[in-house]
Amino acid sequence: MPTTLPDQMQAVEISRPGGPEVLKLVSRAVPQPKAGEVLIRVAAAGVNRPDCMQRAGTYAPPPGASDLPGLEVSGTVVALGAGVTQWKTGDEVCALTPGGGYAQFCVTAAGHCLPPPKGWSLTQAASLPETFFTVWINVFERGRLAPGEALLVHGGSSGIGVSAIQMARALGHRVFVTAGSAEKCAACEKLGAERAINYRTQDFVEEVKRLTDGKGADVILDMVGGDYVPRDLKCLATDGRLSLIAFLGGTRATLDLMDVLVRRLSITGSTLRPRTVEFKTGVTNALREKIWPLIDAGRIRPVIFKTFALAQASAAHELIESGQHIGKIVLEVGG
Repeated sequence: MPTTLPDQMQAVEISRPGGPEVLKLVSRAVPQPKAGEVLIRVAAAGVNRPDCMQRAGTYAPPPGASDLPGLEVSGTVVALGAGVTQWKTGDEVCALTPGGGYAQFCVTAAGHCLPPPKGWSLTQAASLPETFFTVWINVFERGRLAPGEALLVHGGSSGIGVSAIQMARALGHRVFVTAGSAEKCAACEKLGAERAINYRTQDFVEEVKRLTDGKGADVILDMVGGDYVPRDLKCLATDGRLSLIAFLGGTRATLDLMDVLVRRLSITGSTLRPRTVEFKTGVTNALREKIWPLIDAGRIRPVIFKTFALAQASAAHELIESGQHIGKIVLEVGG
């Protein structure tokens, strides 16, 4: 590793399972890239719900991953592990990480890095990887959203939501979302949602059925779970697919399985972090081929609600758990 790099770095660690206050700024050794990895001097790191779950003690990092939170970063490649040929030191990247993003330096697989989109700052680029990987896998791969089909996204104003709206619209799909306020609904429609449904005042099943002439949504991206699931099934079109990615409303639901049989419905779900390096590299390549040209063409734009300094990670977690944000929250690290 180049001698110009420091031995120590600032990082935010989880001092014990608990609330946002357990996040502490500490000094750590700078990690070294293994074969197939790159070391990134972090400019910014995205803040995501899985980080909060890890902090609370309910989402452990996979074996071999850093114990530090942070699943997406942007920055500059400063060292290469053995066998890395697709990047060189000095390259700017945004990257999916298995952990360790809340730090001045972070290692990740070289195959999980992407170039920052044209015209985007590194702070903006840090808002991309975790949500775009998640949406691509669960809407387009597992959900198999096909040309001419309609998507319903719960939590349309979340980081996942604003990504899903823009990706699906840029690819020509009808998009409906749910959100919890008039302000959030307006923001979702401005991003391209055909209709944003205020779940506090409207029945999303009735609204989606009305908007689709009784057909329903072909794919639903659900981060709520719980009692939303039986309603999702009623909202799906025949041969529809429900893709579950989180359980903010609980992990249990009571279903009428007759809906599944009669209308040939599919229920799927996934978590990203434990997947193999090879799987994630395949998703990286798909995003570079299918989505990055749309971003570079200006059809998808960054939606960052607020930025915080690395030392303010606790405040960033308080904000994301409050649900008051529209879009992404990012830590500006600055290496």
